[in-house]
Amino acid sequence: MDHVNGFDVRPGFYEINGATAIPGGVNFTVHSHGATAIELLLFQRGEEEPYAVLPFPDRYRIGNVYSMIVFKLNIEEFEYAFRVDGPRDVEKGLIFDKTRYLLDPYARAVTGQSQWGVKSVMDQHYRARVVKDDFDWGNMSRPLIPMEDLVIYELHVRGFTIHESSAVAAPGTFEGLREKIPYLKELGVNAVELMPIFEFDEMQDARQVDGEQLYNYWGYNTVSFFAPNTSYASGLEYNREGNELKRLIQDCNENGIEVYLDVVFNHTAEGNEDGPFFSFKGFDNNIYYLLTPGGQYYNFSGCGNTLNCNHPIVHQMIMDCLRYWVTTYHISGFRFDLASILGRNEDGTPMNKPPLLQAMAFDPILGDVKLIAEAWDAGGLYQVGSFPAWNRWAEWNGRYRDDMRRYLKGDAGCAQAAALRMVGSRDIYQSGERKNASVNFITCHDGFTLWDLYSYNVKHNEKNGWGGTDGANDNNSWNCGIEGATDDPEINTLRRRMVRNAFALLMCSRGIPMFLAGDEFCNTQFGNNNAYCQDNLTSWLDWRMLEENKDMFRFFQFMIALRKRFRILRTNLSDGYYGFPDVSFHGVTPWHTQFEDHERYVGVLFAGQTEGEAPQIIYTASNAYWKPLEVELPELPRSLVWEQLADTWEAGQSAVDVPSGRFSIGPRSVKVFAARPR
Repeated sequence: MDHVNGFDVRPGFYEINGATAIPGGVNFTVHSHGATAIELLLFQRGEEEPYAVLPFPDRYRIGNVYSMIVFKLNIEEFEYAFRVDGPRDVEKGLIFDKTRYLLDPYARAVTGQSQWGVKSVMDQHYRARVVKDDFDWGNMSRPLIPMEDLVIYELHVRGFTIHESSAVAAPGTFEGLREKIPYLKELGVNAVELMPIFEFDEMQDARQVDGEQLYNYWGYNTVSFFAPNTSYASGLEYNREGNELKRLIQDCNENGIEVYLDVVFNHTAEGNEDGPFFSFKGFDNNIYYLLTPGGQYYNFSGCGNTLNCNHPIVHQMIMDCLRYWVTTYHISGFRFDLASILGRNEDGTPMNKPPLLQAMAFDPILGDVKLIAEAWDAGGLYQVGSFPAWNRWAEWNGRYRDDMRRYLKGDAGCAQAAALRMVGSRDIYQSGERKNASVNFITCHDGFTLWDLYSYNVKHNEKNGWGGTDGANDNNSWNCGIEGATDDPEINTLRRRMVRNAFALLMCSRGIPMFLAGDEFCNTQFGNNNAYCQDNLTSWLDWRMLEENKDMFRFFQFMIALRKRFRILRTNLSDGYYGFPDVSFHGVTPWHTQFEDHERYVGVLFAGQTEGEAPQIIYTASNAYWKPLEVELPELPRSLVWEQLADTWEAGQSAVDVPSGRFSIGPRSVKVFAARPR
């Protein structure tokens, strides 16, 4: 036992990173490769200056790890930070500054940014709290839904319920989302993907444009990888931060809904040379970030810096982080933002077998966790279909989005691509070698909503304040004849049908479907396709639209149920049945192997049987042409008849037999048929 500045201390547990409460005290462990000395700072809650400074004694350092137990500390009575001393050589990336207060990279809770939209008086001098992990999970286990059975629903925690029309008691919070679980069950989704919930600073780059306050609303600017965003909690959770999120996850799981996190390991909120300096820069700037030979920041993220993911230290931190969220929060999956960065070497070049991605694929703790890559980055690396996967990783299939958008709006030469996307993108994922690799989506947070996709020809991002220079220009959208909102009944009828078309094909495609929250009731962002800064009605869900568009909600509900009813839509059952192969393509006459450029009709047939169950044969007909068509269905055995299950021409759905094997399909519409016994 030693005595340092009034506290009894002794060497700590070197393999337990961060701050951990133990009987009689708190263990603090932190590491730095380049530091010459580290101090622990203790603060009274909310105070700007520390009430105690405890230098780590030299002999408390083993290798590059500093560890110290401080006795007789009550975790509810202090917050903590570090100061790190070391050399300064900017060209080598060494920028140690012993005057800076530094946030623990392994902090389980961050102070100073708990009230949304209120700038911290500490001005990004973040501090941490010790978290008591005593949440009672009971005997609950995660649902472990097979990949093929997933229907993923992407949402923003704040935007989902912050509008008064959500009618929840705790709008804009984890608790508000928990109140909406019955709605999620009614809709039929079984996985929610939460946009970033790691602690972030919405006030970073906050500004006013035309009198409207703009924030870093989406949250793709991580402050701390181990801490939940405290401003998403409905109340203060001193030293039990995360309990409200755990209750949300527990209730989702009990209702058969998995919870995935959209995680940002490609960069941090510290930005470039002009950005803030609050954590990683002060511990080991030249290790945590990819740096040029002159000590500048590579920017493959488009956000100022790039995390050096395959350095062993950063690799270890990311793996520790993922394991923590799985074991402590019962997270069922992760979607990795700009995941191609996770496969870059320390010089920025792509690696053939990135150690980090391989480690995630084979890690025992992550063994049943879904791993989903956004398989590109802002540095021009595009890896859809070639992402290093080890048969474990799925990918956001950007080609599904682009090809289906072009086909649906009637572009020439897109029928073949659409057919291939609907059968699981076998041309991309090599005919089943990467089973369940394709996460199919037509909309996500980044881009137009589904309603806006058929209401705007071009983006309308004027309110973002960048003169229209931000956001994608290649939207493959179509306004159906009038730009923006209109009272024209014919235009609105067409738009509604186009929305139904898109969702029907998404639900009838092999792969894992994902859609954006609010699409099921025609939510709009008024043409903004990059609403990252819009903490207002532009990004919020307006639940009044649910009542206005109840028929659309029912259609989404119906199509999700149809997908769940017919497993053949989700996976190969038996390599075919009744002489039909597992998958086949058809034009207005049966049996196509190749679509011509002028064709805008695609028929896709799935056939197979699970042993001991009735065979399943589903035919999806999609007419992207602007005129009606007469179509001949593939001939069935005499014991079977075609039954029409869905028709996007009408909002309501009812089963109708097609005994002749021929049918008419309206312009720009989709029908779904199943074979049934006569």
